[in-house]
Amino acid sequence: MRLFAAVLPPEEVADQLAFEVAQLKKLPGAEGLRWTGRPGWHFTLAFFGEVDDDLVPDLSARLERAAHRTARFRLALRGGGQFGHGRALWAGAEGDLATMRLLADRSEAAARKAGVPMGEHRRYQAHLTVARSRSAVDVRPYVAALHDFTSRTWTVDELVLVRSNLPTSGVAGEQPRYEAVARRPLGGAG
Repeated sequence: MRLFAAVLPPEEVADQLAFEVAQLKKLPGAEGLRWTGRPGWHFTLAFFGEVDDDLVPDLSARLERAAHRTARFRLALRGGGQFGHGRALWAGAEGDLATMRLLADRSEAAARKAGVPMGEHRRYQAHLTVARSRSAVDVRPYVAALHDFTSRTWTVDELVLVRSNLPTSGVAGEQPRYEAVARRPLGGAG
């Protein structure tokens, strides 16, 4: 199954982001972007890709230990940016990003120890993807519109193991479906 570890924003924060995204969709050229549906809004901590079913129990247990060793932390959505010359438009984060980065590193380490093949390690950058494009797009107006956006602050208290079900219908615009496989409470002192 296709899995990743994530932090999910609470409903109230998703509501704030939904309002902001609705404003972005009114900008010229918005129809040329593939907007991420609300169920797909998350901060990916570590992407595991296709994981053999027999590795999932060990991965889940190791993620539980990683979460337990990581303190709860404060987070808010803040501003935005892009990757790949407009191929991904995202909302950023502010708050205890050091702890979020630590949780991302621990999630990746848990996967490696469970035998999940991981690609090259990259320094974690907190981002929540709101739109994508197959080609380079000038998203500067969208990034500028997100500049002053800040959601309410919340306490992140869990790591979520998420299964990603890719579209299979071939219908244009179909979104992946996401399913929480396990929720692991944060708890330790770091």
